Amino acid sequence: MTRIALFQANTGVDPVDNADALVRAVDEAAEGGAAMLFTPEMSNLLDRDRERSGQMLRSEQDDETLAKMREAAKRTGLWLSLGSFAFVNPDETRANRALVIDPAGNIRASYDKMHMFDVDLASGESWRESNVYRAGDKPGVVDDTPLGRLGLSICYDIRFPALFDALGRAQCDAIAIPAAFTVPTGTAHWHILQRARAIEASAFVIAAAQVGEHEDGRRTYGHSLVVDPWGEVLLDMGGERSGVGFADIDPARIEEVRAQVPSLANRRAIPA
Repeated sequence: MTRIALFQANTGVDPVDNADALVRAVDEAAEGGAAMLFTPEMSNLLDRDRERSGQMLRSEQDDETLAKMREAAKRTGLWLSLGSFAFVNPDETRANRALVIDPAGNIRASYDKMHMFDVDLASGESWRESNVYRAGDKPGVVDDTPLGRLGLSICYDIRFPALFDALGRAQCDAIAIPAAFTVPTGTAHWHILQRARAIEASAFVIAAAQVGEHEDGRRTYGHSLVVDPWGEVLLDMGGERSGVGFADIDPARIEEVRAQVPSLANRRAIPA
């Protein structure tokens, strides 16, 4: 068994406060015996005020929260899957970037969110991520984590099966799907989509999420999940509060499921 931890966060508009919360989560994960900690989308800053957030954001190289997380990984010996951080690119666009850090504090992999959340919801909420963020152009995969081969995705990516088909073909043992889901879309689709992605890829899904009322006025759904390759929910952290949760992962479950339902082996290319 491999123990993992998930940080269900209520990230705010001050990177210093957010960094403190993340470091505390690393320490709690280490004390709880986890080998790896997963954090949500936008763990370093969650602020839809573009002008205010622009004053706080830094490049990946200059981000102080990232530096603190790399140091925390070295201090505790944990792997960290930072669901995503917001960074400023050299061309002044922004990146919504997932990062995997090893116990030596090295960045082992990164992935920029490929699908931008551009939508007007019936609740009156309107989102245009493409006005601010530059989309990524390739999947992210990292080997030799405590869970084996880990695939990377971010939030809205979950609605695009082609990405998860690629991660399935890459034989990922687990897929991280960190998020800051809205409450209306989370209530309708969160559990269904997470379970479907785990079943399709015959892989564990780890979905650390933002939760609650945030300083920028938004409300997020929570319900950080761990789902096994059969679609069974091993952990659901609920939609009320932030905190660290734990799940024990049995890697043998992957081969059991793939033997029972060999969909990856039976897959055929579908002509356009």
